Amino acid sequence: MSEPFHVKRAILIAGPTASGKSALALALAERLGGEIVNADSMQVYRELRVLTARPSAAEEARAPHHLYGVLRGAEHCSAGKWSRMALDALRGIEARGRVPIIVGGTGLYFRALTEGLSPIPAVPAEVREAVRAEVAASDDPHRLLTEADPALAEVIRPSDRQRIARGIEVARGTAKPLSQWHKEPPAPLIAGKLAKIVLAPERDWLRARCDARFEAMLGEGAVEEARALGALGLDPVLPLMKALGLRPLLGYVAGKIELSEAVAQGQAETRAYAKRQETWFRTQMIAWNRFSEQDSERLKAIIFSFIDELGLTEV
Repeated sequence: MSEPFHVKRAILIAGPTASGKSALALALAERLGGEIVNADSMQVYRELRVLTARPSAAEEARAPHHLYGVLRGAEHCSAGKWSRMALDALRGIEARGRVPIIVGGTGLYFRALTEGLSPIPAVPAEVREAVRAEVAASDDPHRLLTEADPALAEVIRPSDRQRIARGIEVARGTAKPLSQWHKEPPAPLIAGKLAKIVLAPERDWLRARCDARFEAMLGEGAVEEARALGALGLDPVLPLMKALGLRPLLGYVAGKIELSEAVAQGQAETRAYAKRQETWFRTQMIAWNRFSEQDSERLKAIIFSFIDELGLTEV
């Protein structure tokens, strides 16, 4: 088992969508001389800057940003792949003597860094592509997973084609079911002085923020982004095709629904996703420090004080 990569200090900021974590990360980067590392599974893709709420070009110019828009939409980004890219970014930041600030809403990515993942070997590309095609064409992909990995099939919904495909490709590509790989003991990927922060604003406030942000996205080019992505003809099972609000906007672009209905559906998707994120952070990141302050300036002051108490502001 390899030793974790040691960082002198690092700040990890998790939180549901629209909770203000990106603005907080940028403020910390500017104050501490830090570099920001994306930990959001949708923001790694380049085609949807607006719909995935990636930092703007102006925001990226204020501090170094890593792992934003680095993959094509036709690619898959697993927690394992992200963690390898994140470690490369962290090594560079550490070598430059800067402060890494890891921010995002994908809880599994944070778990990969701080707790580790099961040591699953890479699946050959030809196996992955063949399985994805088979799952996409199958009327009952869950049956295929049951044949490949019965234990995993018991805990995956029949409608979750992405995880079904992952289970099948691992079983075929490694000659060992994913459910068995999950039993291998993981190990943390990083160690050092870490500030683990979870933003946990009040739910009604967050719901209103989700709704307002989705409406704002329309004026920032969300419809045009959806139209351009739809023209690429990507496989609908790809992770990027599950971006919040994308499917209803594609429905609007195709003339199937009115824009008002697409917006309502996009807002509902965003609120539901934020609720799932809240549940994950509350139940899976119990030892992290939770902050419920909703005023952005007061939140910054609280977090600055918190990391100062931990000794992370020291050069």
